[in-house]
Amino acid sequence: MTTNTKLIHTMIRVSDLDNAIAFYRTALELEVKDQFVFDGFTLTYLYNQETAFELELTFNHEASPSYTHGSGYGHIAVSVEDIETCHRRLKSQGIQASDIKQLHHQKHHLATFFFIKDPDGYKIEFLQRQGRYL
Repeated sequence: MTTNTKLIHTMIRVSDLDNAIAFYRTALELEVKDQFVFDGFTLTYLYNQETAFELELTFNHEASPSYTHGSGYGHIAVSVEDIETCHRRLKSQGIQASDIKQLHHQKHHLATFFFIKDPDGYKIEFLQRQGRYL
């Protein structure tokens, strides 16, 4: 019997909710879908029309000390139609982006990509939409 498991969101903790929402609106073209304010924390779900998968921002109202990413966090990845245009757009909006790089495996092109970081230091990988990264 199958359970039809479906990925629906990933969650990250943010230190400044308004700043995080503005960043993800600019960098990933995400908008607020839902927001739930509780006594000690706020959950904000971001989305766009490209996918049903959501990014959940968790803001703890009185978090201290600051969050750390530890040694286990890697990155969030998104795919884009035109990596060079996206790279130029982000840089023109003041977002620091790494150089565009290519990754090859056994002499075959696997990926074209670059990285940015959000205001809390989370890495985001942008991949050219091709091959396994559609």
